[in-house]
Amino acid sequence: MTATLFTQTPTTGHGTADSFYYPQLEDIVAAARRLESVVNYTPLLHNQNLSDRYGANIFLKREDQQVVRSYKIRGAYNRILSLSAEQQQQGIVCASAGNHAQGVAYACALLGLKGTVFMPVPTPSQKVQQVRKYGKEYVDIRLAGDTFDDAYHEARAFCEAQQASFVHPFDDPEVIEGQASVGVEILQQLELAGHPADMMIMPVGGGGLASGLSAYFKAQSPETQLIGVEPEGAASMSTSVAAGTNQTLDTIDTFVDGAAVQRVGENTFRICQQNLQQVFTVPEGKVCATLLQLYNQDAIVVEPAGALSVAVLDSLRDEIRGKTVVCLISGGNNDIHRTEEIRERALLHEGLKHYFIVNFPQRAGALQEFLAQVLGPDDDITHFEYSKKNNSSKGPALIGIELSHKENFQSLLQRMNAQRIRYEYLNDKPDLFRFLV
Repeated sequence: MTATLFTQTPTTGHGTADSFYYPQLEDIVAAARRLESVVNYTPLLHNQNLSDRYGANIFLKREDQQVVRSYKIRGAYNRILSLSAEQQQQGIVCASAGNHAQGVAYACALLGLKGTVFMPVPTPSQKVQQVRKYGKEYVDIRLAGDTFDDAYHEARAFCEAQQASFVHPFDDPEVIEGQASVGVEILQQLELAGHPADMMIMPVGGGGLASGLSAYFKAQSPETQLIGVEPEGAASMSTSVAAGTNQTLDTIDTFVDGAAVQRVGENTFRICQQNLQQVFTVPEGKVCATLLQLYNQDAIVVEPAGALSVAVLDSLRDEIRGKTVVCLISGGNNDIHRTEEIRERALLHEGLKHYFIVNFPQRAGALQEFLAQVLGPDDDITHFEYSKKNNSSKGPALIGIELSHKENFQSLLQRMNAQRIRYEYLNDKPDLFRFLV
């Protein structure tokens, strides 16, 4: 989706009531210097597998190797350092799906400040545990609501009651400038490698990283094409850009938890609207397939949001051929307990996993006939639920079939029809699928 350009001239600094904030080069450079002793100077690595696949020169900026395994420490620490001593002593509060919380917790422990972190209830346990580890005795964790936005409102109310300082995960000038410090590193590393970037691809959640990174690149590398990527189930930025105003999504898919917000920031919307040439959306299943691909082929462990910038490369295949492309790997805080769900979503997206309700005759040998006459030689039943019904000639079974090649699906259906199997296909019935599977 092509972004609509923002035609107003941005203000300098943090703006006024009649203007909007836009990151300034001197503030970004100052933030980068401020963070030098705190953050890792993460590697920018040429990826041969991706370069060969797309006929391009592809580099990965490995923020999954950051102090808290994501770039979020940059903005969190920069924001907290900007507070006065009195504000710091009043306490620090944040709301986060995980990575920002870890950055805030790490900063609080490093500076010896009391912090309270609000996280959505569905946040992966691995991220909750990491916040506890980084925050030590300085940070209290409170789980609230089903989404980031729910946790955010709880945190703001708590912050007001306690007169504490709120560290926004994305829509704050110092946070944006801190995130932009990753761009300072990227351009330094590209200069050393002798490869100016034709395209910079960055994940978009609330828009803090994309705002800071795009502002720095636009100032220092204006010829670089700036691309944002967000999950299809939480397409808040692309929806807003298409509408021309910041929109709030009614519902979102929180699977890509590090980039799933119902509403992006007011500052970040305007900056991204102006700076990003395009904002793409990627299906969650494609994100999962990319995540597994990075692990299996390159031994890179990323979280779903961390895979977004690589997942979009298929959509840019023709455009990037022969170009130098940088993909920002935003984080590696993946919960191993999600592996089965990630694999399942990947198989469904790739057309390799199919679910049916099959009405079997309630007689001996019916299932054996199905296995012998319907399944292909490389097909595998991976899910089977059946309960015998009394006083009924047929009994429904929920069956999941995994194929070795997606092209085998039509021949599977043909064999089922030839054997006069009564079935209902579930993959294209999302409500029934979620209920049963």
